[in-house]
Amino acid sequence: MSGVAIVTGGGGGIGRAVAIALSDAGWNVVVAGRTQATIDETVKAFKTEGLGVECDVCEEAQVDKLFNSTVEKFGQVNLLFNNAGIAAPAVPIDELDVKDWTNLMAVNLHGAFLCARAAFRQMRKQDAGGRIINNGSISATTPRLFSAPYTASKHAILGLTKSLALDGRRYGICCGQIDLGNITSNMGDAMAQGVLQGDGSIKEEPVISVQPVCDAILYMANLPPDVNVLTMNVMANGMPFVGRG
Repeated sequence: MSGVAIVTGGGGGIGRAVAIALSDAGWNVVVAGRTQATIDETVKAFKTEGLGVECDVCEEAQVDKLFNSTVEKFGQVNLLFNNAGIAAPAVPIDELDVKDWTNLMAVNLHGAFLCARAAFRQMRKQDAGGRIINNGSISATTPRLFSAPYTASKHAILGLTKSLALDGRRYGICCGQIDLGNITSNMGDAMAQGVLQGDGSIKEEPVISVQPVCDAILYMANLPPDVNVLTMNVMANGMPFVGRG
C-alpha cells in the first residue's frame, strides 16, 4: 500500500528517518517542521514526490494550512505520523518552570490534537478513510524520575489514540500508537551517556537505531484498512523498562 503521508517533526531525527523510509516505500510525503531549511533537506532525500511545509503544530491556522496544502497538491491524506514532540528539564516538579510545562504541553498534546483533528476531518471526506499513527513513548505507561510533564503528555496521547481509534471506526479511520524506547536520535542519544534511574543513580542505557522504528511504522502504515495496531512498543531488548522503578 502507498498513498499520501504527512510527517510532523520531520526536520531531523525519527521524523526525518520515517519520512525518507515512507518515500523509499513509494509514499508521497509531506514533511512539517518549524524550520524550512531542515525540512527541505528531508524532502531532497525523497525518491517520490514530496513537499516541505513550515508549520508550528501549536498553531491551528498553521496546521490547517499544512493539511490544505497537502490536499491541494496531492488530493488526499492517507496517513498522518503525528511525531512532533519536545522534552522538559529533568527536575522535581516543584523546581519546574511553569513555562516549561506549558511549552511541552503545547507541542506534545495540543499540537498532536490539532494535527489529529485536521487529519480526521480530511479522512472523513475520503471514501478510503485513512490512518493516524501517534508517536507515544514508553512514558505513556511508565514514567522516569522527574518526568511529570513528558509522562503526563504521553499518557494523554494514549487516551487520544484510543478515543480516535473508537471514533474513527464508522469512517474507516484507524488510529494506532508506537511507543518507543531509547532510539539513536537527537533526544535518545543522551541515554547512552547515562540517564537518571528510579533509585537516583546514573546509568548508561542501551539504544537502538532508528531503522526498526521505520520498519514498524511501515508495517502499521501498510496494513489493510480493516486492520489496526492499537499500540506497539519498540525498544532495545536490554532497556530497563519492564520492572523499572
